[in-house]
Amino acid sequence: MAISYQSTRGDAPELDFGDVLLTGLASDGGLYCPSDVPSMPDLPADVADYAAVAAAVMAPYVEGSIDPDAFASIVADAYTGFRHPEVCPLVDLGDGHHLLDLTQGPTLAFKDFALQMVGRLMDHELERRDERLVVVMATSGDTGSAAIEALANRSRVGVVVLHPNERVSEVQRRQMTTVIAPNVVNLAVRGTFDDCQDLVKAAFATPGITGGPSRLGAVNSINWARVMSQIVYYVSAARRLTAAAGRPDSPVSFTVPTGNFGNILAGWYAKRMGLAVDQLVVASNRNDVLTRYMEQGELASATVVPSLSPSMDIQISSNFERLLWEAGDRDGAAVADLIATFRRDGRAPVHPDWTERIRREFDAARVDDSETVAEIARVYERTGVLIDPHTAVGTYVARMLRRDPDVPMVTLATAAPAKFADAVERGAGVRPELPPFLAELMDRPEHYEFVDADLDAVGDHLRAVGTVITTC
Repeated sequence: MAISYQSTRGDAPELDFGDVLLTGLASDGGLYCPSDVPSMPDLPADVADYAAVAAAVMAPYVEGSIDPDAFASIVADAYTGFRHPEVCPLVDLGDGHHLLDLTQGPTLAFKDFALQMVGRLMDHELERRDERLVVVMATSGDTGSAAIEALANRSRVGVVVLHPNERVSEVQRRQMTTVIAPNVVNLAVRGTFDDCQDLVKAAFATPGITGGPSRLGAVNSINWARVMSQIVYYVSAARRLTAAAGRPDSPVSFTVPTGNFGNILAGWYAKRMGLAVDQLVVASNRNDVLTRYMEQGELASATVVPSLSPSMDIQISSNFERLLWEAGDRDGAAVADLIATFRRDGRAPVHPDWTERIRREFDAARVDDSETVAEIARVYERTGVLIDPHTAVGTYVARMLRRDPDVPMVTLATAAPAKFADAVERGAGVRPELPPFLAELMDRPEHYEFVDADLDAVGDHLRAVGTVITTC
């Protein structure tokens, strides 16, 4: 039976996967979630065949919307641009602690895993419907370049990318702004990532903002297809690790450097599907809204403070709404009231029963910049492995909160060290180099515009991109 999708705020129509893929944000402002979480399907015997595992894990979520053979072909094609034969190799740090290297994709960050899939899925669905889509997205650094890599020069999709001015690394910015494609616009917003995210949500609340027949879409992790695609690497890593140890299906723990909560939420869905997960650990930097919630039972925003791990410089974690909906027995009206209070007052107490359920599922801790630098140095001195500052936040917290030394701990390595070379050099004393295919990145001309956090300015660019793809 095909899965339908429901909004976390309970006042939008249920949709099938194809509509959820192209819709992004629900009409009531909520996020779409599967009405049922499927049990883990039968998986290929070859634990090293990432594409085959991916097709099997995701198939229940797209059933009824995409032909199984067509879906398998899309999945296989999505990972052809990854540089390692295992797609996401595991790196042994010693003492049962492992890195899951999610940096082998075309833009050197974990966002490639979802966006290479989403771009191809969108192409398939738009072709089937003979439609056009204007994507508007906010990025704290890595999502933008991954989305552009996946969608540039596609005839049915236009992309407007919002990044917070001077709050992403230079490599992250250049990976976005040096791509020249008629269907791509980069905007540097004078504000924070949360301001960018608010503009995206405001765009979805404005009918006709594309100014033509093109519908508005999203590839931020507000789009369920992003979360679905990320479930796979938890399953793949756990199966490879436990099979290699001769203990198939034994428990594994995961620590995730977390800002917008989408990445670790995928791990929680993997657990709901039946993956044996002992711990899910939230690793925050100094912008620690999730850790503070776990400690206090209250959502409370604060001023975003720039850090050495800028992709986590967030105070409003959009995907946390999905977990609140699940913890609150899928009470959409209660979630809508909670989010409205939080956005109005900057704080909102969460029902104690919801918080208790969440605390049973997640642990959390924060790391400041000095601890991040020290962790980069510690890992390099002990293992010879260079890690970026986001991953360092993860490995530090993994060591802090690991409960059972007999259960393998996997920390997700979310970005290549070269994307944050200054911070890595500060810690390790070694400056990581970009791979050869990006060697000339710093010399390429950039193309982007500055805008205030103003919907009218963003709307002008959405309409311009919509015109480009309509005339293709």
